[in-house]
Amino acid sequence: MSGVFFLFKKPFYKVVFSLLLLQAALANASVDKNGLPDFSGLFEQASSAVVNISTLAKPKARQQIYGPGGEELPEIFRRYFGVPIPDENPSGRAQPMSLGSGFIISSDGYILTNNHVIDGADQIIVRLSDRSERPAELIGADKRSDLALLKIKSDRTLPVVRVGDSDGVKPGEWVAAIGSPFNFEYSITKGIVSALNRSLPSDSYVPYIQTDVPINPGNSGGPLFNMEGEVIGINSQIFTRSGGFMGLSFAIPIDHVMWAMGQLKEKGYVTRGWLGVAIQDVDRDLAESFGLDKPMGALVSQVVPGGPADKAKLNPGDVIVRFNQRAIASSGLLPMSVGVIKPGEKVALEYIRNGKRKTVDVEVGQLPDDNAAPERSNGKPAADKNPLGVQVAELDENYRSKLRLDDDVQGLVVIGVNRGAGRSIGLRQGDVITDLNNRSVTTAADFKKVVAKLPKNRSISMRVIRGGNPGYITFRLQE
Repeated sequence: MSGVFFLFKKPFYKVVFSLLLLQAALANASVDKNGLPDFSGLFEQASSAVVNISTLAKPKARQQIYGPGGEELPEIFRRYFGVPIPDENPSGRAQPMSLGSGFIISSDGYILTNNHVIDGADQIIVRLSDRSERPAELIGADKRSDLALLKIKSDRTLPVVRVGDSDGVKPGEWVAAIGSPFNFEYSITKGIVSALNRSLPSDSYVPYIQTDVPINPGNSGGPLFNMEGEVIGINSQIFTRSGGFMGLSFAIPIDHVMWAMGQLKEKGYVTRGWLGVAIQDVDRDLAESFGLDKPMGALVSQVVPGGPADKAKLNPGDVIVRFNQRAIASSGLLPMSVGVIKPGEKVALEYIRNGKRKTVDVEVGQLPDDNAAPERSNGKPAADKNPLGVQVAELDENYRSKLRLDDDVQGLVVIGVNRGAGRSIGLRQGDVITDLNNRSVTTAADFKKVVAKLPKNRSISMRVIRGGNPGYITFRLQE
């Protein structure tokens, strides 16, 4: 009998250990009698470290809440400051400007919130769970990631949140938000994680967590919790067509928050890595055009002269598939991966050029404060018709002046579009074609030769500059 026990002894303890872990998890993530998750324990444990934030601003500092023309857009990511306050202020005193949430990150009074909650404020007031109010000092802020670090003084040890690990978050898991929607303090809402690593038009350097947790004005800056009561993100934005919650909310991952907080605490601002490229997603047609097995990576559509990528000899048409040992499955992952690298550090970058994988070490630069516009192009005049139904001319000083192109831009300007593939893909006068079927075209003769050899019934890529912005488009020529 002892021999049988010996054979099963190790698995038996594994089972016991697993049961203990399960019991510990259930202690935090309890369920009700219907088997649904119960958030009451989480709220009781974590809510005391959540704070309400209000601000005051002098009349001259008052601004519209949603920004110029924001309401006219059919789809927009709106940041919430709270309920608008009328502009009339006959007394001339500082008036309430915004309302939001935040949470205490350390017992000596450091508090995290969104930058847009406190932006433009002359005075910041923090209300604690015991209803006491404290003036807050702004330690640092970062508009790109929409983060702000505050500091309050207190004569007692303050309750703090438990910081989790956003890298371990998975789509489908339960999460909860605590905040002050519409000034209803200490409201808790719940939902699930919908997706990870979302890149939003306004913040391409933040890998947002997408959830369906109801978020409304006043929730901004508040914590997003997992079922263990750990903060995994800061609620920041929603996607809406109506101005109200429509099922899509976005939180800044806590790992990114803590990375930025270290810099905010040390120097009051955040510096990011910079590669110096314009990029776009690789769809199925572009993948075929560039000889890729499947859509993947970030397609380089422009390289900033003198930037880190230029110094590493990257070219338009290269497809970046790995950066600093991280696979780049889509273009949105590249800015997030580059941004957290310390400027001056060298990292490995893997890319595909003409179907061949190459690796190069890139010394990452510092992201400019203002998005540096990449420089542009060179040539002479001469027009020619082609099977695409497009008339082109070589660039001369007249075209460069009209199109505001720099001398280093090489390509052909579109001067006419007739019936054909060019019209079907939306080419128009003033577009500058720099590459066709992975070949540079700088003269009318070059263009004619490349067009004559274009393949039929397969995807063909074309690089076009329009309004100073480069990008790749694809088309097919039929038999």
